[in-house]
Amino acid sequence: MSNKYGLTEDQLSIQEMAKKFADEVVAETVTDLDARHAFPEEEVKQCAEMGFLGICAPEEYGGAGMDHLSNVLVIEQIARHSASLASIIDAHASLGSTPIAIAGTDEQKRKFLTPAAMGKGLCAFALTEPQSGSDAGQIRTKAVLEGDEWVINGSKAFITNSPYAATFLVEAKGSRGISVFIVPAGTPGLEVGKPEQKMSNRSSYSCPLTFTDVRIPKENLLGELNRGFPLFMKCVDDGRVAISAVAVGMAQGVLERAAKYSKERVTFGKPICENQAIAFKLAEMATEIDVARAMLYNTARMSDNGLPFSKEATMTKMFCSEMCVRVCDMGLQIMGGYGLCDEYQVERMYRDAKLLTIGEGTSEICRMVVGRFVLKEY
Repeated sequence: MSNKYGLTEDQLSIQEMAKKFADEVVAETVTDLDARHAFPEEEVKQCAEMGFLGICAPEEYGGAGMDHLSNVLVIEQIARHSASLASIIDAHASLGSTPIAIAGTDEQKRKFLTPAAMGKGLCAFALTEPQSGSDAGQIRTKAVLEGDEWVINGSKAFITNSPYAATFLVEAKGSRGISVFIVPAGTPGLEVGKPEQKMSNRSSYSCPLTFTDVRIPKENLLGELNRGFPLFMKCVDDGRVAISAVAVGMAQGVLERAAKYSKERVTFGKPICENQAIAFKLAEMATEIDVARAMLYNTARMSDNGLPFSKEATMTKMFCSEMCVRVCDMGLQIMGGYGLCDEYQVERMYRDAKLLTIGEGTSEICRMVVGRFVLKEY
């Protein structure tokens, strides 16, 4: 693989490992799994065995101790074939595990982060509620301290990985603000609803959650009381970088399929790639992907270097997700009627792309956030 982005040997190694796994394993099962709305259990297990579920987690807690760019490289390669599997990893590692790594006590990290990093159980980040998606400050789930236990009541919506999660990170309101709580799966009163039947990411399960007098130990408060909002917003920034990797990887997968098809499909006595209209589309697709990838890698490096990157993460997510939709549209157009058939996989990627402009902050919310940064800066 080309190293025009100045990747280290370790980064190149894990990128190649992820590419090999994606090409040899994920590509073979993704269409069937999508058609059956089936969770990729075996593929997730193999990801755990290769260390993909704990790339950024410290080695002392079962992770690989690598950087965020390495995590981006893995997600990008897997997304070339399966946005669902890439999103499962994103929700687990970038959203579900990161808060524990950032704010957890040593005991919490050993109890919850270590098995998560080793892939012994997925994590789920439970923020969104039926009435509060982008407006996270309006959540209604409540946590009340009774003696040595927190009692949680409320509901969540669209929580990724729920049926297979061992650990839920739950955002709930107290009397003076929002806090984050660690709720183990199977805790009495926690009910996981049926997966939503979605147009996109059919193999990545998103479920409603109901909390009815869910009791957890006092020590399961994650981080500071009433300081949950800045904690999960930091994790949302990491999530926006990861979902951008899904977008870049998926767009790359569409470009590869469309370019190959254009060289094989013959009309009027020549391959359609020799028609300027097709060649121009391929050029636009490749250019947009390269711009998005450079933006993505730069933002990941900002995170790794400890620089403020909230604005850049939001800009990257907004651009990469919309880029992916455009690329999928052009790729399907190049492939014509065959692009609509599941055999060529672009129709699935076309469906999956739309989710990227909604999850981790809609394009409209991203523009509002970036606009605030711009007005503050100038």
